[in-house]
Amino acid sequence: MSIFKSLYDYRELLKTSVKKDVGGKYKHSFLGVLWSFVNPLLQIIVYAIIFPLIMRSNIEYYVVFMVCGLIPWNYFSTVINRASFTMIENGNILKKVYFPREILPLSVVTSETITFLISSIIIVGFVLGYGLGITINIVFYPILLFVQFVLLLGISLFVSSITVYFRDLQHFIGVLLQLFFYATPIVYSVESIPENFQWILKYNPMTYIIEGYRDIFYYQTMPEIGTLLIVLVIGILLCVTGYIVFNKLQKKFAEEL
Repeated sequence: MSIFKSLYDYRELLKTSVKKDVGGKYKHSFLGVLWSFVNPLLQIIVYAIIFPLIMRSNIEYYVVFMVCGLIPWNYFSTVINRASFTMIENGNILKKVYFPREILPLSVVTSETITFLISSIIIVGFVLGYGLGITINIVFYPILLFVQFVLLLGISLFVSSITVYFRDLQHFIGVLLQLFFYATPIVYSVESIPENFQWILKYNPMTYIIEGYRDIFYYQTMPEIGTLLIVLVIGILLCVTGYIVFNKLQKKFAEEL
């Protein structure tokens, strides 16, 4: 319980860190926070051309289908990439000032969650633009977001601490995320994958999160709560084990950095 007390005691530092991160990301750019929309929209245009036209995808309202997967995936991949070098990036501060080191990965996850909330407007825009409308099932959005937040926090605790000792992990994560992108039903449907490869999606927790967002916005049904609870349990276990690893490794962060 001491970690919760420490985070509470340093809550102002966490708030300042998140505020600085969100506000400073596009501080000197002309478009500012609009880049939260421009970047994913450019990706959407590319995938909307490649898959329906070149690869002949026949999914109805394919752009909406794809957007419901791409925006949550960007949230996932950005957090993992940033968490992998957050300790190295803040090395000088870690060596000079004491504060709970867990604030750094937590700050990354929290700030990117705020960016994701802004980017979710894109999903709503496409859903309304294609005439699908918003249903009462949107009330499950906070549940999905919470499950994904917990999962990301657990992974971030692992990668942020391990990369301090194994810098090559940063590059490996980039390659792994590219492979993981195609192992997640973002630009294709689960049903389109042959039976003998279904196990890849079955053991991929992001499959259930992506499908959850699709249930809400695209299929307009209630997400499968049972599978989301399983992912939540996995996320909690990752948070617990990730904190144990993080707590053990942080003792020599200053020396390594």
